[in-house]
Amino acid sequence: MDITKLTATELSAAMKEGKTTALEAAEVMLARIEQQDEILNCYVTVDGEGALRQAKEVQEKIEAGELTGPLAGVPVAVKDNMCTEGLLTTCSSKILGNFVPTYTAEAVRQLKKAGAVILGKTNMDEFAMGSTTETSAYGVTRNPWNREHVPGGSSGGSAAAVAAGECFYALGSDTGGSIRQPASYCGVVGMKPTYGTVSRYGLIAYGSSLDQIGPLGKDVTDCAAVLQAISSHDTKDSTSVERQDLDFMSALKEDVQGMRIGIPNDYFGDGLDEEVKEAVLKAAKELEEKGAIVEHFDLSLVEYAIPTYYTIAAAEASSNLERFDGIKYGYRTEDYAGLHNMYKKSRSEGFGEEVKRRIMLGSFVLSSGYYDAYYLKALRVKALIKKAFDDAFEKYDVILGPVAPTTAPRLGASLSDPIKMYLGDIYTIAVNLAGLPAISLPCGIDKNGLPIGLQLIGDCFQEKKLIQTAYTYEKVRGSFGLEEQGQRTERPMQGNAGVEKVMGSSCMEQEGQRHE
Repeated sequence: MDITKLTATELSAAMKEGKTTALEAAEVMLARIEQQDEILNCYVTVDGEGALRQAKEVQEKIEAGELTGPLAGVPVAVKDNMCTEGLLTTCSSKILGNFVPTYTAEAVRQLKKAGAVILGKTNMDEFAMGSTTETSAYGVTRNPWNREHVPGGSSGGSAAAVAAGECFYALGSDTGGSIRQPASYCGVVGMKPTYGTVSRYGLIAYGSSLDQIGPLGKDVTDCAAVLQAISSHDTKDSTSVERQDLDFMSALKEDVQGMRIGIPNDYFGDGLDEEVKEAVLKAAKELEEKGAIVEHFDLSLVEYAIPTYYTIAAAEASSNLERFDGIKYGYRTEDYAGLHNMYKKSRSEGFGEEVKRRIMLGSFVLSSGYYDAYYLKALRVKALIKKAFDDAFEKYDVILGPVAPTTAPRLGASLSDPIKMYLGDIYTIAVNLAGLPAISLPCGIDKNGLPIGLQLIGDCFQEKKLIQTAYTYEKVRGSFGLEEQGQRTERPMQGNAGVEKVMGSSCMEQEGQRHE
């Protein structure tokens, strides 16, 4: 049995039936990482020894009947902005290059409670600021479908790892589309839950009012299982919501009969690639043939979403990143004269260009004389965007549209033009501004062999409607992945110089087996 072809829930079921073990699954994943990741660069840190140790412990509990959940024993990758006790957590930034947390993020803790085996920490845009995973201090991550293209961002390492078979599922974080957009570019499923559903405790903050942890998986079933495992009310997080019904797997039904689906005309104007448009509208037609009621409507305010998002996100980022000063933890410059100079040089040397750009923008919009003109105005527009969605959900159960205007761009194409990179988030950021749940799943392939993503948006706390709609479409579409589409090519390519990974170690400074 080739376990790499199984989904996370299928693998866990096979373990319970005695067809394979958690240890075998971990060994297979570590071997694949060793074989492929020098080129793809999905991981910043690989904890080989820790993963094998966890797998042995989990297998014993499975055999004893103590772990019976749908994810028990399954290897997972965690985005490198979630704290993991004793395991390096860098946010893909030089300024946190030596940071080993003393506690574990609540979402990760919930996964471990469910029997997950953590393989390591995935590459990302530095402090989640970017849409391509090219701003990482540890080198770019490459898209497994075509290594000359980006995997999306900021959870590009997590999405690429799932697509390349270097883990069975992964955790990402979504501030303005950072789960859904890389899921679209890499041909996997990614879900952003309603704000407050998953605890943000232990998630290193970018934009506190926008950040949300969510799953990336091979299919909708995996994402539902992971979301069910990580969702909880957490008193350590003041924004955590206490919800009664978190049984998301009960929504895995092939039924959209009578479901009202709205398609915003605003999402299908100028700038949308024709192949993406055709694939998304074809998916809508297939849902309609299954009994859904599909209508086009005007959402409004879409053109204001990007300036509103970047004003609010940058303001919150400038505040959140004040704590990285070279004093308490993280990088400190070696050569300085006095305290003020140490602050200045540590931050200048420790942060990358995109992070500096957003800190400066955030400091500007929060400064005296500009606060009312920019930040307060953005908060008012955010409320109007939420009202526009509220009005839409009075009529529709689900809103359907594209995830991104195009498929994955070539490496370097977006990084040279930050504004172009920002505009790539036009269909995803409004969801974060309104605190809504949304899911991305593959709906086609363009002429270059790159995946196209379909986005489904729901009202607050209506994840079940999204899962049911996505599951129905997935059944109509059929299987999707690199193997199914015949896209896996193992041509040799230059690796990422300077990328440092540790096999069997918790810290880059410790000795371990490296693959470079």
